[in-house]
Amino acid sequence: MSASTDAVAPPAARSRGKLILYVVIGLAAVAGLILAGRQAGAYVPRFAQWVEGLGVWGPVVFILGYAVAAVAFIPGSLLTLAAGAIFGLVKGTVYTLIGATLGASAAFLVARYVARGAIERKIAGNARFAAIDRAVGREGFKIVALLRLSPIFPFNLLNYSLGLTKVGFWPYAAASIAMLPGTLLYVYYGKAAGSLAALAGGAKTSKGTGSWVLLGVGLVATIVVTTYVTRLAGKALRQEIDDPSQEAPSGEDRHV
Repeated sequence: MSASTDAVAPPAARSRGKLILYVVIGLAAVAGLILAGRQAGAYVPRFAQWVEGLGVWGPVVFILGYAVAAVAFIPGSLLTLAAGAIFGLVKGTVYTLIGATLGASAAFLVARYVARGAIERKIAGNARFAAIDRAVGREGFKIVALLRLSPIFPFNLLNYSLGLTKVGFWPYAAASIAMLPGTLLYVYYGKAAGSLAALAGGAKTSKGTGSWVLLGVGLVATIVVTTYVTRLAGKALRQEIDDPSQEAPSGEDRHV
């Protein structure tokens, strides 16, 4: 009488094996996207020059291009600088913020509908992790806004990562307003450079008081969000320990 190893392996071991496989595949996919995005970033100056010559259609193409760049892990800093050189401070900031919000929203939805289901199935048997996930979801706007202000968390990767949490889409999208200070500063630098040719040539933009203020705000936001999420998780765990049978208000948190 013979049986395969998989047949006799305990469910927990098989589950861990699948989880490790999913993590490895996920990391490989992210690494591939980042590498492809870096390579595609070399074409950003050419895209910006094309946008500059499109006239009235320039803003529309720029916004759509920025959204695609955010989804494809293409660094958006050069596009943000280019917005200042092409459109000026006010319009450049508005167009960049719209494009970044659209791209961030698209990446969030991709992560939410492609991978979130698998995560929900994994945490269904872990009541404590599920409690933390629900707690983070309830405070979504605050957490996302603080993360947007922090310079520590990469913009493109953060978009996908937040899609894997229970943060609601509309609080997530509304928190994009927190990108305004950094966007305004980078667009200003692009405007100060004066032209795309100057930016492409490596024109230096002196970092003034605004840069240091933004950095200080970002570092404070990093400390605050780290402390806040840690305390939120601790509170959720204490509630779970005190009342293990506690369920979320709606049945959706317990579906498999």
